Amino acid sequence: MSDDLCLSCIRDLKHFTTSDNGRTFSSLVVIKKLAAKTASNGNTFYSVEIGDRTGSCSCTVFGDSPVFEVLKSGGEGAVIRVEGKIDFYQGRLSPKLARASVLSEEELGAPGLLDSLVEVAPENPEGLWAEISAFIDGIAQPELRATVRGVFDEIGDSFRWAPAAVSMHHAYRHGLLEHTTHMARACRALLPLYPEVDPDLAMAGILLHDTGKTIEYEGTLATKRSRRGILQGHVVLGYQLARKAAMKAKLPADLLERLEHIILSHQGEPEWGAAVYAATPEAVFVSMIDNLDAKMGMVQRALRQSNETDEFSERLPGLNGPLLTKKIPR
Repeated sequence: MSDDLCLSCIRDLKHFTTSDNGRTFSSLVVIKKLAAKTASNGNTFYSVEIGDRTGSCSCTVFGDSPVFEVLKSGGEGAVIRVEGKIDFYQGRLSPKLARASVLSEEELGAPGLLDSLVEVAPENPEGLWAEISAFIDGIAQPELRATVRGVFDEIGDSFRWAPAAVSMHHAYRHGLLEHTTHMARACRALLPLYPEVDPDLAMAGILLHDTGKTIEYEGTLATKRSRRGILQGHVVLGYQLARKAAMKAKLPADLLERLEHIILSHQGEPEWGAAVYAATPEAVFVSMIDNLDAKMGMVQRALRQSNETDEFSERLPGLNGPLLTKKIPR
């Protein structure tokens, strides 16, 4: 293999191992995260996450590197052309960037360029939205159904495009739509096992639990939290959306209180963002399904981004360790 590599995507980079250290590469990437930090000697450096449609990786750029000023001027969300060398830090890919340039507006207009840089859900978004609409129509209680429909009418198309997180799970375009649909499917499958759970209330809670994320997150190529997202968070924002729609739909007070509780408690633990602990059958049910799909979403993404030569993924923060990605022999 030539030492002069020209790689088109992050997945290509992740095919290499420590034995490939020093091999050169070039690629088009998005600056997904850019955090200025201070080293023990007082010098400033950037902790950078770069990515494209196929995945992302992290690297460090020190203040004396010519790339430092390019990153500073571009900022999060900028599309850059980078050149560098394959390198690893503590067993994880951490390429050394040697040169970088920010693409101009004209270059960004090249056909298909932005689509190659934005990671999307693997399932067809139109099909997922059709399922969501069917789940809404399936809610038998009329005021509850009207409440759910009212929230989706207010947030509009943003729900179809939004990610479900900045980095933890379903953190890509249509990720919120995918996560919510998967939860609704799980709800439908599990409800027969738990007759104590009200099916309409559980489904309404699942459909609305993360709608606040359409306000919490912003950005086209790089996701970050909005002003309201930082000051209030998606739990409170979702509670506000549900309450407003419920008042308009004249949802009975007891059902409204129970629906609000599902949204306020769905994160499970206060340190994970829950306002309260789940204290109704429906709230416990929704919180557990949310946790299940969040973790399985991490698993699914790691498997999609794995290659045949790797036995384990990189450490997944949400799972507190790496994932065995090697397929079971058949």
